[in-house]
Amino acid sequence: MKKYLTALVLAGGLVAAQAQAACDYPVAPGKFPDGSQASKEEMLAAKKLVTQYNTDMEGYLACIKTEFDARAAADTSSTAAQKAEAQKVQDQKHNAAVEEVTAVTDRFNEQLRAWKAKNAPEKKSS
Repeated sequence: MKKYLTALVLAGGLVAAQAQAACDYPVAPGKFPDGSQASKEEMLAAKKLVTQYNTDMEGYLACIKTEFDARAAADTSSTAAQKAEAQKVQDQKHNAAVEEVTAVTDRFNEQLRAWKAKNAPEKKSS
């Protein structure tokens, strides 16, 4: 019985460690190509980075929500004030991540607009 309990505790610890590792904050893409000078391939590569970053951030947000919900469900001893503070911290994490992903997307879109303006087909006059 003691071996079974030890194995169960170790397995639980590994699962908890994996759950924590799954909530790694995604790294934002670095500098985007200058849209007024970039090639189509460079812009497509940048778009791919932004798309992957958005997907990674969605995963991160889902992960921290799952962790928070699990902790809240298991927590039976906290006061209402402590629970409210934990919710406030959770909301701050969520909002900071959303603000960052929005800023990254805005930076890319600025360069994309510049690229589109540079590469807009010329209109023929009739």
